[in-house]
Amino acid sequence: MFENVTIILGIAVGIALVVRLGMKFLNVARKRQGAPDVFFAKVKPLIEGARYEGEELAGYPQLVGRYRGLPVRLHPVIDTLAIRKLPSLWLLATIPEPLPLKATFDLMMRPAGPTTFSNFDHLPVTLDSLPDLPLHAVLRTDDPDHVLPHHVVAPHLDIFQDARAKELLITPKGVRLVWQLAEADRVRYGVFRQAEFGVVELDPVLTRDLLDRLIAVRQSLLQWSQPS
Repeated sequence: MFENVTIILGIAVGIALVVRLGMKFLNVARKRQGAPDVFFAKVKPLIEGARYEGEELAGYPQLVGRYRGLPVRLHPVIDTLAIRKLPSLWLLATIPEPLPLKATFDLMMRPAGPTTFSNFDHLPVTLDSLPDLPLHAVLRTDDPDHVLPHHVVAPHLDIFQDARAKELLITPKGVRLVWQLAEADRVRYGVFRQAEFGVVELDPVLTRDLLDRLIAVRQSLLQWSQPS
């Protein structure tokens, strides 16, 4: 009799654990499914024709559309490759509109090894330090003979006074700024190795500023390429 009761109790506990785990899984799935809507909620009104791309991939999808008549792409990326640092959540703000260039201009602040958001480490040529370059900035290119002159970009480098500004990438395919949005919770990452950022909502003021800066860089480049 006692053994039967023990078996029944064991089965009941097992069922309860399965139900609890199932509910937890469903809650996590719902949160992940709704995360992009929470993250992008305040910036969607800025972007004409805003829509998601890459929803089938791991991580956040990209929000794409148009801003001030130009195509834009907002891509949150979690980087866990940084050595001796907490994982970071980065925003890649891009205007993927072709430019009259032959070479890549890539300015990276405090490069410290491979990242998940940039091909900076794969560019073959590191340029000499230039006047007015931000402290701890490194410039790389794939073609030093045709790289964009520094004076074209110099007026736009004040953004790197903020330590959260990470990269300015200018290529024949468009322009991009990379900005640090958040760092993972130190305790949770230290114990469970989970990159947990809590609830993050993309700031529309920040987003507008990044996109306006990209447009300004693009306009300076076009003016340089088409002298009167």
